[in-house]
Amino acid sequence: MPLEILKYPHPVLAKKAAPITEITPEIRQLAADMAEAMYGNQGVGLAAPQVGRSLRLVVIDLSGPEKREGLITLVNPVITAASGQQDDEEGCLSVRDYRTNVRRAANVTVTALDLDGKALEIEADALFAVCLQHEIDHLDGVLFIDRISRLKRAMYDKRVKRWTRQEQEQTDRTGS
Repeated sequence: MPLEILKYPHPVLAKKAAPITEITPEIRQLAADMAEAMYGNQGVGLAAPQVGRSLRLVVIDLSGPEKREGLITLVNPVITAASGQQDDEEGCLSVRDYRTNVRRAANVTVTALDLDGKALEIEADALFAVCLQHEIDHLDGVLFIDRISRLKRAMYDKRVKRWTRQEQEQTDRTGS
């Protein structure tokens, strides 16, 4: 069964994820299932908290959407250096129907483990740097909407409340 991607304001999305202490077959399967969910939803990155697992695990693939041949899985990723700045439009599979510019570091260095437990050091810029920062933020309970102005955030929160109210009214009408 495909993994469900949680939507803001689900509480798991605001929680700091636990480090992975051992790379087990279950962790490898979770990573594979996360990649499938990411691809199925036309995403370029997905963090375990987005599928309800509060673990420090991320999958990223910037090669798509036509091709899907650049899958990277990061266990316990940490940004060890950041420099410069860039403003890019971001969206998120957990933040429905909203995209806006977010200021992030232009260059980052990230350390992590791969699924074989091998240490990795990644230097990234441009979209890859943005994606790494975005996904690692998820592991710390931070969404890109936490990095926008209070006015933009208040406007988005108002939309979410309206959608939630409409969905509840629909459920009440249909009885399901």
